[in-house]
Amino acid sequence: MQEKGTLENIKHIVDKGQATAFTDFYTQYFKKLLIESDKYVSDIQVAEEIVQDVFVKIWERSVDLDQIQSLKSYLYRSVINASINYVNRRKSLEQHHQKIASEFTEQDLEQLDEENELIVLLFAEIEKLPPKCREIFKLNRFERLKYKEIALRLGISEKTVENHIANALKTLKDAMLGKKQLALKALNSRFISYLLFF
Repeated sequence: MQEKGTLENIKHIVDKGQATAFTDFYTQYFKKLLIESDKYVSDIQVAEEIVQDVFVKIWERSVDLDQIQSLKSYLYRSVINASINYVNRRKSLEQHHQKIASEFTEQDLEQLDEENELIVLLFAEIEKLPPKCREIFKLNRFERLKYKEIALRLGISEKTVENHIANALKTLKDAMLGKKQLALKALNSRFISYLLFF
C-alpha cells in the first residue's frame, strides 16, 4: 500500500508547523494504530494515549526523522513497542513477545496494516446498520451474549434476535465483499472471521 504521507512530506509539514496537514497525516493512521495497540493493552483509552504520544513525538521532533527509513514501519514499531512496554510495566511479559515484536518484517507490517484497515472499514459498516439490528449484532459479537440472553435483555423472541443477526451478517458481507478482496483476506483475520463468518 502506498503511503500518502511520505517522510519528506512529513518533515516539511513538521518543519513548517503546518498543523492542518499534520492532522490529515494523523487521521490517515490513527484508527489502524489504535486497533494495533489495543491488541496488546486491551484498553482503548490507554491505546489512544500510546498512539497520540507517538504522533506528538513526531510533531515535536522528539525523534530524528532523518534516521527513519520507512514512515509506516516507524509508526507501527513505535506503537507496538510502546504497547508492550506498557503491559510489561504492569505484569511480567514473556520474553518471546519481545522477540516477536522485534522481528516483524516489512511484509508482516504490510499485512497488519491491511488487516487493520479492513477492520476500520468493517466497523464503519456496522455503524450503518439499522439501530436495533446494530444493537443486537454488537451484543452478540462484542459482548458475546447468546441469543437467549439478548432476547431476555431486550424483551424480544430468540427468533427475532436470530433474524437480526442473519440480516446484519448478510448486509455486512455484501458491503465488504467488494472492498480489498475481503473474501480472501478475511480468512487470515481471526477477528474479521469471527464477526462475519461464525
